[in-house]
Amino acid sequence: MVTTFQELQMYKNFDELSSDVLDLAKEILPDQLLYLSSFSDTQQMILKLSNNDTNILITEGLVVNLNETICNRVDFDNKQPLIYEDTRKESSLDDLRNALEEANVRSYLGIPISLMNGERFGTLCAVHDQESQFDKKSVELLQRIVRMFSYYLYLERFAYRDSLTELYNRHYLTKFFEDGSKSAGVLFFLDLDGFKKVNDIHGHDTGDLVLKEVASRLQQYVAEHPKAFAVRLGGDEFLIHLSGLSSQEEMGKQAEYVLKSLSTWDADYQLSASIGIVTYPVNGRDDLQTLLKNADQALYRAKTSGKNTYNFF
Repeated sequence: MVTTFQELQMYKNFDELSSDVLDLAKEILPDQLLYLSSFSDTQQMILKLSNNDTNILITEGLVVNLNETICNRVDFDNKQPLIYEDTRKESSLDDLRNALEEANVRSYLGIPISLMNGERFGTLCAVHDQESQFDKKSVELLQRIVRMFSYYLYLERFAYRDSLTELYNRHYLTKFFEDGSKSAGVLFFLDLDGFKKVNDIHGHDTGDLVLKEVASRLQQYVAEHPKAFAVRLGGDEFLIHLSGLSSQEEMGKQAEYVLKSLSTWDADYQLSASIGIVTYPVNGRDDLQTLLKNADQALYRAKTSGKNTYNFF
């Protein structure tokens, strides 16, 4: 599950701490341009630079396709740094040759940043427009800095994630609305049909597995929709936030897709879902509690009309 840039902006003191990380790294490698990056499944974003006065053409906020970056070659599985003291002498970089020369990158050191659960976060990198030598002690010190940064990321992430499913939690949803959403949005308020029977017959451990699988399916869905995210509100209640749906017809199609994804199970579970749908306009004044109350009413009507369906508020 990817840590989004939107989530990072909610973290307390993220900007200050990332600056501190780069300052410490700069003490170790004073001649290098250092930067922090984060990954999505397909892209890399440059979060923070140690300085902008450099010949290297890398800027804060730059987003590039992950497959076209040198950082994508860092060994996250074994948590090993990637070192190229002279990129021009590396035949393995032939496919990136033009990009590296355009950016004036001659040497590269990439330290993997992983979360406590093993998920890739991004990299701490040092680059230069000349050949460089990276001694073992310097690399080890940078790895220790990265390890401390990972602990911070874990603690912040834990505040905004549901511990069972790793979906966003109610705290994240509240913060999202407190910070203000300038665009219109849609909330799908989901409740599982038949979940209590699963717990009663198969036990709570099985129930937890079902909730994790529901979360996985919702995460797959939102990954296909820009700016969408999924939340576990508690128990077997979930929420999907969507943007860019302008008509009830399109909202209905998306709701039907979600319902279908939650109605097929390999095991002998009589499970489905019901959805209450509520919308809010650009710069809408309805607060989150009002939206959830309205969505809950729509959800109730969906359940009373036969379940495995959706209803608009």
